[in-house]
Amino acid sequence: MPISVVLVDDHAIVRDGLRTVLERDGFDIAGEASDGYAAIGIVRTLRPQVAVMDVAMPLLNGIDASREIALQCPATRTILLTVHTEAPYVVEALRAGVRGYVLKTQAAQDLCRAIREAVEGRVYLSPGISSTVVNRCLTSQPAIDDRLTHRERQVLQLVAEGKTTKQIAVLLGVSSKTAESHRVSLMSKLDIHDTAGLVRYAIRRGVVQP
Repeated sequence: MPISVVLVDDHAIVRDGLRTVLERDGFDIAGEASDGYAAIGIVRTLRPQVAVMDVAMPLLNGIDASREIALQCPATRTILLTVHTEAPYVVEALRAGVRGYVLKTQAAQDLCRAIREAVEGRVYLSPGISSTVVNRCLTSQPAIDDRLTHRERQVLQLVAEGKTTKQIAVLLGVSSKTAESHRVSLMSKLDIHDTAGLVRYAIRRGVVQP
């Protein structure tokens, strides 16, 4: 039986390219999604063996989506596609349960192998990433947003994308009061006291793209 894969990227042309590469190698593309929330939903419905996701996506980034998938659908392995080689991104992804971290510049060569490695229960990192992880462990640098809870990271991304407190509450399925509480908490932890500062922080950390 071919390995079933869900593709998640907010650019249809990228998904088309990935589909072509993977189908040519014998993989079954079970479904597609264009943001992190949709990814969680489609994985929950289809239960694919692997979800291949971009890191930078609207509403919910690939790392936080991977964290949710690991909790809700542990049998599905997640693989991230990214341009980021910085240690905090890699370590945060591994902490989120990601089983493959593939650089977009090497996707054509690495992705098929990464999927097979993940299904076999191993972790695959694109060449050049391994030394990054080792150096991170040796220097004990803090991971991305280590001070923030998962929910606070979600709120950070949505605020940076220009969502209002009411819109954030609807997206997260919580009350406006709870959404505002998360916003206040993350601002306090980061010692940032205005929306513009949160946006700059989110861009600097790669949570959203400028």
